[in-house]
Amino acid sequence: MATTRHAAAFLSAVQQSWDLATTPEVLAAWGRESACAGMTVGGLAHHLLGQGVNTAKALRAEPAASPEPIALLEHYAGAAWVEAGPDDEVNARIRDTDNASALAGPDAVLAAARVHVDALPELLAAPRDPDIIFIPWQGWSLSTDDFLTTRMMEMVVHGDDLASSVGLPTPTYAEDVITPVLGLLSGLAVRRHGQTALVRALARPQRAENVISAF
Repeated sequence: MATTRHAAAFLSAVQQSWDLATTPEVLAAWGRESACAGMTVGGLAHHLLGQGVNTAKALRAEPAASPEPIALLEHYAGAAWVEAGPDDEVNARIRDTDNASALAGPDAVLAAARVHVDALPELLAAPRDPDIIFIPWQGWSLSTDDFLTTRMMEMVVHGDDLASSVGLPTPTYAEDVITPVLGLLSGLAVRRHGQTALVRALARPQRAENVISAF
């Protein structure tokens, strides 16, 4: 199972994602385009809630035949969407899938997500042997804690997207959420731009490059 502290952090991020996705502002703007070009507010809300939904499904699934998980940064090195442009097929497919699911309307989307979200505490507390999660759309496994970190990163990034889409403040996350998320994003930024670019962006802005994005 996930470490108690990491599981608690993940559950707090899921709750904040739920609170944001169920605001009157999001529900009223459901069919409008979001801050993510080509994605509706409803599609983005579906994607945000999907981080908890997909985690519940992954925790219920049978462990992979090969229990050896890969490293967290290696996971992103092998994921096609990381280097793809916004309009490349892999990212367009994600947008189209979430937009299509959101067409069912907010009541249906929220009801479907709630079933999985409510199951998360029990699923996270259950022993896992091996303590890994298989990612079927990638074909490899991560440790349970690393998988939760990937989902928290998605919730933090897309929480900002959704809040910005409807004029709400971006959620402020607990230290146990934001610390591993920033560590992951920093690691990805270093792989993409090098150590010097990241150090300058954080400590020497007069010499910083214009962009040091993780993706």
